[in-house]
Amino acid sequence: MKKRLLILEDGTVFTGTAFGSERASQGEVVFTTGMTGYQETISDPSFYGQIVTLTYPLIGNYGINRDDFESITPAIRGFVVRELAKTPSNFRCDLTVDEYLTSKDIPGIEGIDTRKLTRIIRSKGSVKAILTAADEEVNVEEIVAKLQATPAITHHVREVTPKAAYPSPGRGKRVVLIDYGMKHGILRELNKRDCDVLVVPYNTPAAEILAWHPDGIMLSNGPGNPEDVAEGIETVRNLIGKVPMFGICLGHQIFSLASGAKSFKLPFGHRGGNHPVKDLRTGRTDLTSQNHGYAIDIESLKDTDLELTHVALNDGTCEGVRHKKYPIFTVQYHPEASPGPEDSNHLFDEFIEMMEVEAGKGKQHA
Repeated sequence: MKKRLLILEDGTVFTGTAFGSERASQGEVVFTTGMTGYQETISDPSFYGQIVTLTYPLIGNYGINRDDFESITPAIRGFVVRELAKTPSNFRCDLTVDEYLTSKDIPGIEGIDTRKLTRIIRSKGSVKAILTAADEEVNVEEIVAKLQATPAITHHVREVTPKAAYPSPGRGKRVVLIDYGMKHGILRELNKRDCDVLVVPYNTPAAEILAWHPDGIMLSNGPGNPEDVAEGIETVRNLIGKVPMFGICLGHQIFSLASGAKSFKLPFGHRGGNHPVKDLRTGRTDLTSQNHGYAIDIESLKDTDLELTHVALNDGTCEGVRHKKYPIFTVQYHPEASPGPEDSNHLFDEFIEMMEVEAGKGKQHA
């Protein structure tokens, strides 16, 4: 078995066993806490540019199957596990994790102390790193210097958004889904409710979106810093008040910025399942699936038309807002789960109901 190194920008070196692609890869190291759902994690576009660490020690025991992908092309830069299952056992299994990552040219490393790596990320925040072969030619000092000098990625969404619009037909409400790096679970939930969906790139102008006469607009999840998505913010700003909207994760952040709020980077992000979130409207607490490195500043909501609706019980950060004047609400977490708990799946029904109410108002005025 070939040895592989994971070298962090602070000089920490982990030595483990290689799997997946043989190439070297550089990215931001983050951790996620899910016990299952590694296939959805690998294929989640919100992990673009990141080397993903699984805190659960045994990964791959049910393999990879054709049903659980959240995107066609995975966007992660690397995969880090304590132990990789070599002989998965599941009736749906088509490939091992090793076989799948090899086919997608993504390197992985196993056998390192993922607890130590997680503690480093928790204390220092997400750090840049490189996965590379363990050979005599590796100069750790040069690699560390290179990592420290490498600027942060600012074009995440541009790399994962579709190049052109495409339909996902239905006979129900007409929805434009702005794709910032969409998990397909969002589209599945809309399709399940028979929505007639048009998926569009993040930089589609507001006028073009409104020309399709949608009943509602969905703002998807996606990777990176919301402040980097200037075109997306401008589009949403021009859509506010025109049609009902529902935003998830990055979509929530982009809507909030378009409304005048501010965002900030979390020390190490929220990634994994079972994050408790309280709905301030009802007092209900849902266990949620999350994957984000930025959050909206609650204090900045005071000078906007936004009302705080959800908070994270772990750290008190903003998990949802709604507009005080218009039929728009957004959440920071993933009501479509995939992977994770489905406690908040009812939000898609609320979106449908909101569109029906607005459609009814239009008929009354007519």
